[in-house]
Amino acid sequence: MTDLTKLTIAEAREKLRSKEITSVELTGQYIAAIEAANAQLNAYVAVTGDQAMDMAKASDGRLSAGSQAPLEGIPLGIKDLFGTLDVHTQACSHILDGFKPKYESTVTQNLWNDGAVMLGKLNMDEFAMGSSNETSYYGPVKNPWRAEGSSADLVPGGSSGGSASAVAAHLCAAATATDTGGSIRQPAAFTGTVGIKPTYGRCSRWGIAAFASSLDQAGPITRDVRDAAIMLQSMASVDPKDTTSVDAPEAHYEAAIGKSLKGMKIGIPKEYRVENMPKEIEALWQQGIEWYKAAGAEIVDISLPHTKYALPAYYIVAPAEASSNLARYDGVRYGLRVPGKDITDMYEKTRAAGFGEEVRRRIMIGTYVLSAGYYDAYYLQAQKVRTLIKQDFEKVFAAGVDAILTPATPSAAFEIGDKEMASDPIKMYQQDIFTVAVNMAGLPGIAVPAGLDAKGLPLALQLIGKPFEEETLFQTAHIIEDAAGKFEAKKWW
Repeated sequence: MTDLTKLTIAEAREKLRSKEITSVELTGQYIAAIEAANAQLNAYVAVTGDQAMDMAKASDGRLSAGSQAPLEGIPLGIKDLFGTLDVHTQACSHILDGFKPKYESTVTQNLWNDGAVMLGKLNMDEFAMGSSNETSYYGPVKNPWRAEGSSADLVPGGSSGGSASAVAAHLCAAATATDTGGSIRQPAAFTGTVGIKPTYGRCSRWGIAAFASSLDQAGPITRDVRDAAIMLQSMASVDPKDTTSVDAPEAHYEAAIGKSLKGMKIGIPKEYRVENMPKEIEALWQQGIEWYKAAGAEIVDISLPHTKYALPAYYIVAPAEASSNLARYDGVRYGLRVPGKDITDMYEKTRAAGFGEEVRRRIMIGTYVLSAGYYDAYYLQAQKVRTLIKQDFEKVFAAGVDAILTPATPSAAFEIGDKEMASDPIKMYQQDIFTVAVNMAGLPGIAVPAGLDAKGLPLALQLIGKPFEEETLFQTAHIIEDAAGKFEAKKWW
């Protein structure tokens, strides 16, 4: 039998509906691929093989009866941040040891309602805090890509590193992910996959372990732009259980792909030409501009003057919200409990043992900026800066710009255990330089593979859109995909 794991969602959907293949065959091949590769890549922290085959059998029954459900029989990987009924859900943290929720997150329930099959739970940075997937309690995920002539293991990006690695290595047809400051777009860029962070409120946050509630947003990582559109169609919904989810008019994402760009304006922000930007990134950005000109779009130079404050403001707002959200993990009701001489001692010992170094760092930063003497100086100032960042984007869009083109990351994937990154957390935080402003403003953003660097590693471009205009992102992203082609990692795992 041919390798069914090479099929995109769109291709598999057609073959399933025409009865050319069955979901049991497709799912079986993915499970075999996971069994063969996961020891090397560490993308999955829990594999639900038996459950997957049961779901696949049920899907085949529905397909026989003529089901046209959007994801009927399609095997997916689920980031460990999403609550899955009676299945390992630990946000890759020791503090949630053994936790299996008695509920299903709204996003994953939407996927199951549309016929998808769950292969298992994917590795990630602990509580989504990280840009390299090295903070996971279960150890780092390896990127399926390697630099030419090198056997060094590379990071897949973070926090959704397991999702990106599994999609790039064909260990699932697509994966759920979350993005608080770039955690969908940066791993997608590092692995040659497509990742979209939807508008804040497009997908329900209910049942997803919270990092920073005003920034977190779920989205998919997929092999191509069409698959991202198919996934988002199923993931997105208004939800009475999440008051920040928005009842927006129904969108038809897939229908936007292939539409002409004539008459559209693509904005190029001067502030994204950062100091010491690698020449390869600059050249790729210029190449993207040329592709849009060739597609009939008008290129417009724009200014987003408060961009330089986005990263410092983000690293005040996000840790502040994290320190509040993570206060619930205390060893009393669920997860890890380390006994102490009294309840305060138990809290302290449980949190010291349960949280990793990066999570503890962010909790401490967050607690500091929210404390009585510093709230006005830090947190309140950061919120004011956030408003200015949002207003910058609003002015640009009001002037007629349809989408904004920027680099996705300041570099290609770096090595696991990179000494410079490990010794200086600020260097790691700077990985988010092109992505955090999108979260601060609540906008949609998509990362699309656009080329390879000198070492043969994938690089991506980012498109930023107006609120709730993801269709425009799929329409414009397809131009890059069409011009650049798709990129596959050479198999070593």
